[in-house]
Amino acid sequence: MKKLIAKAAEARKQAYAPYSKFKVGAALEASDGRIFTGCNIENASHGVSCCAERTALNKAVSEGVRRFKRIAVVTGAKNPSTPCGICRQALSEFSPDIEIIMANTQGKAIISTLSDLLPNPFKL
Repeated sequence: MKKLIAKAAEARKQAYAPYSKFKVGAALEASDGRIFTGCNIENASHGVSCCAERTALNKAVSEGVRRFKRIAVVTGAKNPSTPCGICRQALSEFSPDIEIIMANTQGKAIISTLSDLLPNPFKL
C-alpha cells in the first residue's frame, strides 16, 4: 500500500491544474502487479479535462490490461478525497470490487472498495 501511495504522490507532481489548483495523482495496480500512474490534466474547456484516475486507467487499458486490484489516489486536501463519480463509473467497467486507497500529502489514508463508494453502477 505504501508503495502505491508513493507512486501516486509522485504522479501528482506532474498534474496540470492551472484552473482549480487541485493536483491529484493516481497509481493503479493491475491484477498482474503492473502499476500505471496518472495525474489530472485540466483544460480551459473543462469538459476536456481528465482526472488522474482515468488517466491511469486509460494508460492501462491502452496497454491491454483489463483487471485491477487497487488504486491509490493522492491529493493535497486536508482530508483524503474520493474519486469523482465519473472515475468510479469508469473503474467499475473493469473491476467493480477494486480497493480504493484515498490519501493526502499529510500522510492520512482511508481504504474503501469501489462497490462501497458506487453500490449501483450503470450497466448495460
